[in-house]
Amino acid sequence: MRVIVFFDLPTATTADRREYSKFRRRLIKGGFMMMQESVYSKLALNSTQVAQIVGEVKKIRPEKGLVQILTVTEKQYSKMTLLCGKGKSDVLDTDERLVIL
Repeated sequence: MRVIVFFDLPTATTADRREYSKFRRRLIKGGFMMMQESVYSKLALNSTQVAQIVGEVKKIRPEKGLVQILTVTEKQYSKMTLLCGKGKSDVLDTDERLVIL
């Protein structure tokens, strides 16, 4: 099973940013891996371990902001579709506008 944590925390003040960083570091220290900005996932072997992970996230969550937890099976997780855009490169590798002096 996978436990996926989504969070949207305020970053308006220095204290808010500190809480955001603290929460993020605790997730990483707890074995979560970043899927994308503010989305982290962790592998769990069974529903007992899922309950333990959810309890740990509840303990470390900041008072402000929104934290959501989604649990999916490995079969459901493997059906996820990844859509990636083209990467932008600043390297010019054509001679389209080449000027020879």
